[in-house]
Amino acid sequence: MAELPDFLSARDVGSFAYLTIKDRIPQILTKAIDTLHRHKNEFFEEHGEVGMEAEKKAISLLSKLRNELQTDKPIIPLVYSWADTDMWNQYLKYQESLLSGSDGKPSWFQSPWLYVECYMYRRIHEAIIQSPPIDDFDVFRESKDQNFFESQESAITLCTHLQQLTSSMEDLDKNQLKNEFFKLLQISLWGNKCDLSLSGGESSSQKTDILASLEDLKAFILVNDLEHLWSLLSKFRERRAETPVVRVDFVLDNSGFELITDLVLADFLLSSELATEIHFHGKMIPWFVSDTTLRDFTWVLEQVKRSNHKHMAKCGVDWEKHVQVGRWVYQDHVFWTLPHAYCAMSQVAPDLHAELQKARLILFKGDLNYRKLAGDRKWEFTVPFHEALNGFHPAPLCSIRTLKAEVQVGLPPGLAEQLTASDPGWLTTGKYGIFQFDGPV
Repeated sequence: MAELPDFLSARDVGSFAYLTIKDRIPQILTKAIDTLHRHKNEFFEEHGEVGMEAEKKAISLLSKLRNELQTDKPIIPLVYSWADTDMWNQYLKYQESLLSGSDGKPSWFQSPWLYVECYMYRRIHEAIIQSPPIDDFDVFRESKDQNFFESQESAITLCTHLQQLTSSMEDLDKNQLKNEFFKLLQISLWGNKCDLSLSGGESSSQKTDILASLEDLKAFILVNDLEHLWSLLSKFRERRAETPVVRVDFVLDNSGFELITDLVLADFLLSSELATEIHFHGKMIPWFVSDTTLRDFTWVLEQVKRSNHKHMAKCGVDWEKHVQVGRWVYQDHVFWTLPHAYCAMSQVAPDLHAELQKARLILFKGDLNYRKLAGDRKWEFTVPFHEALNGFHPAPLCSIRTLKAEVQVGLPPGLAEQLTASDPGWLTTGKYGIFQFDGPV
């Protein structure tokens, strides 16, 4: 097998990885420290002096982390015993083994970007869990909730569209159904722009009506494999007797508005009978600022149900019922917050890999999932997606992602060069999107 290309790394001065480690991540840490500080009265009211001490301890640990990062110190082992501590520390040993022969130790600016960025979020978690009684505090929760509330109008428009669609589902012919399927997939794609880690934790809510913008946004989809998704799922729908269970898995990205777009798409898949059950995979701990945890998932469902807008509230009631009867299943797994590329899943988390093999289609949402699918390496832009997956093929899968990192494969020859000439930031601004499919066609 040909040698794999190098990892993206902050070693490359001026790269997006470099700017992330130099500017964006310290900004996120500063915001986390400010958030703890703002809540100190609340910690005191709930827990007394011990709450204040915990807040000080967490802030001190995060300040130390920020200093290590900014001065490019060696990566240090995790010290607090948790479900994944040994796995993280083994991975550090593995990174050290790659440097044997050089006197270096893995450090923030010299190591693979994917590794150190994931490590930073895991260290935030370590700072919090070492600080009882505030050890379940999510430093990103406020910004996730704010994103949801600021995107209310867009969410209502979307829920209204879904309710009208569901009530007329039986009248749709095959072509109309396909068009609606494509429309909701595109909404789920552009919902991925609402990413708080890209904005350094600043507001990134959805204020415009995505439905009305879809036609204009089509020009920004660089890889469009929607037809593959339709032919795969519509085939199962037509042969329902042969395949009574059609499971579609969503590997989730951001909470807030993006999660609403995913839930709307998931509801449509059930009501159109393109799928019979949906599994959502989220994170076990707060991650990359806005990623969905179980708390975020249940909180969003509750907010939608309690909406004073009838269509939105009806969605909430329906969605809660899907969960209660098992048509929707939320799952989390420690693997999603490890630094491994997905090609390592069958070795590192064989139980999760076996679980994904039960799906007829897996939709991987967002940029971090894409980076892990492609190993966060410096691939040539024209390398086939299948090759970049490096052996990870648990089931037919599709990446639905707006581009926010300098990794992209499967482009036709010349397109990347053309984009670089006309829009130098095309890889990292979230302006462009992809539906990239891998599986039998």
